[in-house]
Amino acid sequence: MTAQPTWQKSSFCGEEDACVYVSAAPGTLVRVADHADPAHLVLATTQAAWTAFLQAVKETG
Repeated sequence: MTAQPTWQKSSFCGEEDACVYVSAAPGTLVRVADHADPAHLVLATTQAAWTAFLQAVKETG
């Protein structure tokens, strides 16, 4: 049986709750889902790529 992902809501949500949800999966996978329905996966990437993406966003604003 596969465990259900634990989703974390972005801390930068807009006033209308336009958010993304992120879930770290076992191993090196990071899942990103739409705010409306986190059960429907939008993106899956490696933890290294996700960390690089977040760093680039922080640096460029």
